[in-house]
Amino acid sequence: MEQQAGRENEAQKKEFVKEITPRAVDYSQWYVDVILKTEMMDYAPVKGCMAIRPFGFAVWEKIQELLDRRIKETGHQNAYFPLFIPQSLLQKEAEHVEGFAPEVAWVTKGGGEVLSEPLVVRPTSEAIICDFYSRWIQSWRDLPVLINQWCNVVRWEKATRPFLRTSEFLWQEGHTCHRTEAEAEEEALKMLGVYKEFLETEMAIPVIAGRKTEREKFAGALRTYTVEGLMSDGRALQAGTSHNLGQHFARVFDITFMDQDDQLKHAWQTSWGVSTRLIGALIMVHGDDRGLVMPPRLAPIQAVIVPILSKKARDGVLAAARALAETLRRDLRVKLDDREEYSPGWKYNEWEMRGVPVRIEMGPRDLEKDQVILVRRDTGEREAVPRGGLPARLPALLEAIQRNLFEQALKFRQAHTRSGSDYREFAEIMERERGFFLASWCGRNECEAKVKEDTRATIRCIPFDVRAPHANCLVCGRKAKEAAYLARSY
Repeated sequence: MEQQAGRENEAQKKEFVKEITPRAVDYSQWYVDVILKTEMMDYAPVKGCMAIRPFGFAVWEKIQELLDRRIKETGHQNAYFPLFIPQSLLQKEAEHVEGFAPEVAWVTKGGGEVLSEPLVVRPTSEAIICDFYSRWIQSWRDLPVLINQWCNVVRWEKATRPFLRTSEFLWQEGHTCHRTEAEAEEEALKMLGVYKEFLETEMAIPVIAGRKTEREKFAGALRTYTVEGLMSDGRALQAGTSHNLGQHFARVFDITFMDQDDQLKHAWQTSWGVSTRLIGALIMVHGDDRGLVMPPRLAPIQAVIVPILSKKARDGVLAAARALAETLRRDLRVKLDDREEYSPGWKYNEWEMRGVPVRIEMGPRDLEKDQVILVRRDTGEREAVPRGGLPARLPALLEAIQRNLFEQALKFRQAHTRSGSDYREFAEIMERERGFFLASWCGRNECEAKVKEDTRATIRCIPFDVRAPHANCLVCGRKAKEAAYLARSY
């Protein structure tokens, strides 16, 4: 029976793979094929919008659960602010308005009547939250204010891609107020560190942390910090940002407090966030030509039990599989696939495509030997394990898979990170192979703009604690001021 299941598996692999375009043929189509075939999302009637289906939303729920715990452990509380922002509030801050104007969705009628003041569907919440903070904060005793919200935002994007860039998406956005500039800076860097640790520990995605250039920073911010990941097609993805807003918004929205020295002062602010684009990162960093590869800590299903049934041993195998599932579910997210209308080979391929980290096979021979077969999604390796030893072996195997996925992603990034001082060589790499390019930069806007115009690459970040690798700027040859990671990006 097990041998027959193996033959079915090989035949059905070909059928499953046909439905997913290989990455080397068309990476963009591979990405779309994977998310549609695994039922992570579906397209909505409105361009650029999507329905996140249960499997995709389960991934977002795990992201939310694990990140929310970290946010609360750093002293923040969750709240919720209105979806609609009066036009007058958004227009209070000119630079902020200019930065978001092309992406703003407007509401001009309600209940069939023209509104006395148009409303903005939130593209981000600085304006509306600052309005509340101006009323809530009166004294130094009210500080710091450490608030986060999980919500949706709308940005009317022209070019969209599921999870990576959509007109409506889910995210978390933290908004804090502090007494001093030093406290705000500490907060912005601390939350960037939270994102980096979360991405690397839970999502197995190595990231580079650094500061955005003046050209690339958040509209209205004093400084913007970022964590940048490298996708398997060599493009960078901004995985999360943290902004030191300085006192800019506080002055515009009159967020003041009476300090201990009896002086009226403006608060110092930060904002920071990640979004459902993390799901896109997860797919592109770990996925392969067979579909998703889920890091165990984030996987909605960590292991799937597939019983291999025969007429004689059907009841015995099913009973053993159900007992095993009940035992394992005490500590792990385990699914028993006991559907009899599908063959074992079909199930193997379905769960491989969905990226379940471990498959547990159990057939009549395994029942006789009191064992199960474990199959790793990341490497395809198989091992026989005594049934009694599975509760101890499976968690260790899941941790091994988690480490391996991070190590493989890190090796890929290292292999696709180059450095040099020859601008022509850099341009050729961006066109041919992409990846990160560590270069020296003079700090001038002209050189940054030239890179984007010539190569469609941008400065992804000015990395922390990394010196300029060469004495002169990659672009103009002038004396370099700092190091910069450049890449094409999503």
